[in-house]
Amino acid sequence: MPSTADVMIETLKSAGVRRVYGLPGDSLNAFTDALRRDGTLDWVHVRHEEVAALAAAADAHLTGELAVVAASCGPGNLHLINGLYDAQRSRVPVVAIASHIPSVEIGSGYFQETHPQELFRECSVYCEMASIPEQLPRILEVAMRSAISERGVAVVVVPGDVMQAEAAGRRPPKRIESTRALVVPANTDLLRAAAILDGAERVTILAGAGCAGAHDELVGVAEALKAPIVHAMRGKEYVEYDNPYDVGMTGLLGFSSGYRAMEACDALLVLGSDFPYPQFYPDHATVVQVDVRGSQLGRRTPVDLGLVGDVRETLRALTPLLNPRSDDAHLQKMVGHYAKTRRELDELAAPGKAGPLHPQYVAKTVSDLAGEDAVFTCDVGTPVIWTARYVEMNGRRSLVGSFTHGTMANALGHAIGAQVAYPDRQVVALCGDGGLSMLLGDMITLVQQQLPVKLVVFNNTSLAFVELEMKAAGIVNFGTELVNPSFAAVARAMGMHGERVEQPDRLPHAISEALEAPGPALVEVMVARQELSIPPSVTAAQAKGFTLYALRTVLNGRGDEVVELAKTNVFRRFRDR
Repeated sequence: MPSTADVMIETLKSAGVRRVYGLPGDSLNAFTDALRRDGTLDWVHVRHEEVAALAAAADAHLTGELAVVAASCGPGNLHLINGLYDAQRSRVPVVAIASHIPSVEIGSGYFQETHPQELFRECSVYCEMASIPEQLPRILEVAMRSAISERGVAVVVVPGDVMQAEAAGRRPPKRIESTRALVVPANTDLLRAAAILDGAERVTILAGAGCAGAHDELVGVAEALKAPIVHAMRGKEYVEYDNPYDVGMTGLLGFSSGYRAMEACDALLVLGSDFPYPQFYPDHATVVQVDVRGSQLGRRTPVDLGLVGDVRETLRALTPLLNPRSDDAHLQKMVGHYAKTRRELDELAAPGKAGPLHPQYVAKTVSDLAGEDAVFTCDVGTPVIWTARYVEMNGRRSLVGSFTHGTMANALGHAIGAQVAYPDRQVVALCGDGGLSMLLGDMITLVQQQLPVKLVVFNNTSLAFVELEMKAAGIVNFGTELVNPSFAAVARAMGMHGERVEQPDRLPHAISEALEAPGPALVEVMVARQELSIPPSVTAAQAKGFTLYALRTVLNGRGDEVVELAKTNVFRRFRDR
């Protein structure tokens, strides 16, 4: 007689699931034993449940298919939470199997007892507990359908004894497939949008992740409107390549050309973006927003017209209604601004004569040498800035990061999921020293699972982005110093290729050798701690903050930090503003 866990495995397989990420434990034993006996699903064994959830999130992002993660009760599923938040806020389909303490003990304060249904409620689109075997097949099917249709996390809580029990009678599961609905606004609303856009003198487009699959339509509407395209970070992968209208990013990670294109417009067309920073939206422009999720319309900046619709299908319907314009003064001005800004950014990526290295040079070198279909992951903090500014997308490359949830230590976990999902693609993780050391143990997973992920570590012995925030607020840096091991030596001790780079002339050779290594590899680069990443618009408060930081740092006997900062090219440009 099959167990409930056996039915769970059959139900997952019916949805096309091919692997489960996780860490075994007592309450999960029936599930992992069913996996073993079935033998057709891969068990991707990691060292920390957070990494399992991050890996599943990357898998789902890249494949567009359902990914599954499993954890034992109490602390095991608590460790899932951060990675599941990342998946939920990135809107990727993930099912989490959260095992629970024995049914009879629930509510007694039993060993490792938590309340998973309450814990996971906020980071999921569906969260239910199967308290008897008869419930479980249906709950699991509903969870999978919810994750796929709502593009989010679904959590199934199962006591260990329920998984061990004999399966209750139920028809065999049917295949659960992803379907796509074409959502297009009503023609009357499209005509209103066309009238607004035709009546504007200077239209700018803000494009986000909702533009996935709509590249040609996006370029087409930009041509008709003679509109520069600003992309959000989550839109970078889908927008910036083969696009003569792209003028870069805005926001904290962006640069001045994207900011100016938004600032100068009198009409803003927002396409599939939930760009979160209100201060970077124009103050006096008419705003038309298109999003398949109506709840997102107008929640970042007031909109004059909100259209619920799929971006690609909406643009296909909208573009023929527009009057193609010939006046391209706004577009040419912003494209010219972008060309100037791009030259300035590339100048900052020069190798220099001696170490520590410029992080800009590191990111650009990685981009130049990586494969044409590489998958890049990047840690939150300064690595995401250098990725945003220097890693080039080409329509075949992919980019995964914690761009909405913003968690540290995501790059390694995402890289694991990316490499498992696509074993034949090159996967490169751009890691911060703080991020990698937070979940350092899962470097061993790369060796154990034989995953040829390439790690590039920006070692500046600090939490550099936090230091930058402190500087901008006028606060003396405190609590951000990191005493690091040699990450390259750690990698070698784990059985990986590892090299530490301290001089610029060695970097291209080190990156090339790591990319060509047959297994996992790590390149640790000693980068400048004081390198600034200036936002596209410097406020008076930020300028004042930097001044206060410098004065207070000198008065605290740490003037050498200010001297080092003043030597950087970026600081001189900041000062000149």
